[in-house]
Amino acid sequence: MEDRRNIQLRLLSFVVIAYMLMAFTWWSVLLFTKNRDAFYAKRDLIRIGLIAQGVVRTDEAFFETEIYQTLQRQYRNQEWMILGEASVFVLSLVMGIWFINRGYHKELVAGQTRRNFLLSITHELKSPLASIRLVLETVLKRDLDRPQLEKLGNNALKETDRLTHLVDDLLLSAKLETAYQPYREKVNLPELLLDTIHKLQDKYPHAVFQYAIQGEIPAWYGDKLGFTSIVLNLLENSVKYSSEKPAIAVRLAFQERPAGFNLAVADEGAGIPDREKRKVFQKFYRIGHENTRKTKGTGLGLYIVDQIVRAHNGRIKVEDNHPRGTVFSLFLPES
Repeated sequence: MEDRRNIQLRLLSFVVIAYMLMAFTWWSVLLFTKNRDAFYAKRDLIRIGLIAQGVVRTDEAFFETEIYQTLQRQYRNQEWMILGEASVFVLSLVMGIWFINRGYHKELVAGQTRRNFLLSITHELKSPLASIRLVLETVLKRDLDRPQLEKLGNNALKETDRLTHLVDDLLLSAKLETAYQPYREKVNLPELLLDTIHKLQDKYPHAVFQYAIQGEIPAWYGDKLGFTSIVLNLLENSVKYSSEKPAIAVRLAFQERPAGFNLAVADEGAGIPDREKRKVFQKFYRIGHENTRKTKGTGLGLYIVDQIVRAHNGRIKVEDNHPRGTVFSLFLPES
């Protein structure tokens, strides 16, 4: 219903624009005609007066007079003025149409993004809540032994962690838009990176994480929680969009000029089309349609990564992995 109304409004705007162009064209032609008629009337009046005074005897002599030349120059200047005003009006109208269409397109994209987010967040909330409810109902209705209780309890804890991670992402994304300031402290990046990889290995036992720490890595002065969030989101994103047995390669290195740290996360998944490579860092943006998408998520992970990297004056880019997959490469200044 909303899409139909948007289409109707857009068609109405095109009709109004077409009417304005037609009306302007008609008024321009009319103005040129009136200007020409006024020139001819003045020319004939002056010519008759000069002939009556005996100043000129033929039309050829009249056309060579200074007064006719001045009148003709004024007529040409008026024509150019009309043409210039018409050009400015048309240019302004075209620019206005472009701005309107751009704003309309942004509104459509924002509306679609909001709908996708509501669909994804609803699914992300309902799934763990349903699992936790099922665990509680099972515990209350059945007499279970200790191993069974531990198994159900661990499942409930995993779903609770999933909810906690979702809420943390929502709060962090809101903070990034308003008052996020990195809390800089001395951080051992290799140790933090390996610790995060080991935690994810326990969470995703079917995934294979390969990591390489190249050379001597000095201490980094930055937001420890922010860097942890960067690694978690990049690795989980790579796992989600990879095959049934994800193979994720992580590389950390330090460079001298400019002084800073390079982190690369490569997967062998489906990859990201070129037209989507910058869009994936937008808030709530996810490739594909929410009704047919199989992977879980809210579209916040890469947005959070990008914002934290920017807050540290760093940069991030996404490239194709060969022969298939994606590589996220980021650079963080030394301090």
